Amino acid sequence: MAIALRRHRVAACWFMPNFQNPLGSLMPQDCREALVALLAQRGIPLIEHDVCAELYFGDRKPLPAKHHDREGLVMHCGSFSKCLAPGYRVGWVAGGRFARQIEHLRVMHTLSPPTPSVVAIASYLAENGYDRHLRRMRATLASYKAAALDAIRGSFPRSTRVTIPEGGYFLWLRLPRKVNALELYRLALAHDITLAPGSMFSLDRRFNHCVRINYGHGGDTRFLHAIRKVGELAVRLAAS
Repeated sequence: MAIALRRHRVAACWFMPNFQNPLGSLMPQDCREALVALLAQRGIPLIEHDVCAELYFGDRKPLPAKHHDREGLVMHCGSFSKCLAPGYRVGWVAGGRFARQIEHLRVMHTLSPPTPSVVAIASYLAENGYDRHLRRMRATLASYKAAALDAIRGSFPRSTRVTIPEGGYFLWLRLPRKVNALELYRLALAHDITLAPGSMFSLDRRFNHCVRINYGHGGDTRFLHAIRKVGELAVRLAAS
């Protein structure tokens, strides 16, 4: 990061420290503190995209980068869309020194928030069931992850490498070099199965033998069958 800041004129940074998309990675706390300090030295704002923070599988929720902010340069962004209901596009931002500018821009671009959704969420939170919902959701997602990993190990090429995330929705698979992720995507789509080829996460088309799988669909009875089918297709491509 320090090298990039020396080489380029950086106006702002965007990071997803918790269960990052697509890797599912978790930034260590000391790295978050160092990142905030490094950017503060240069007066560079940090946009912290933290929509999956509540979906941790460990004993305690990771502290956000905002926790280490002493200069008001971190804009911490959260949402209910990943942990309550995807149709409720309701989020928030702790804007630090930029709070007034953010409020002004929101008014200019959206006029008003989706009031019925906001009122519905506020009513639900007032009933004190949100923590119980999150505990159930974390346990459910952890079971989905475990089942998906078992299916991948049993059906994908033996040299496939897969991340073991500590929360969130995503598994990142590194397939054998002979397996083109775009071709695998096209073959899977012919079976009505979708996945995310790695190249879509890169501006220079790297990761063309990697794919992202969302295990949040684990409650669908077709999910594990779909993973096994994609594994079969990957084996076929690896052998061709």
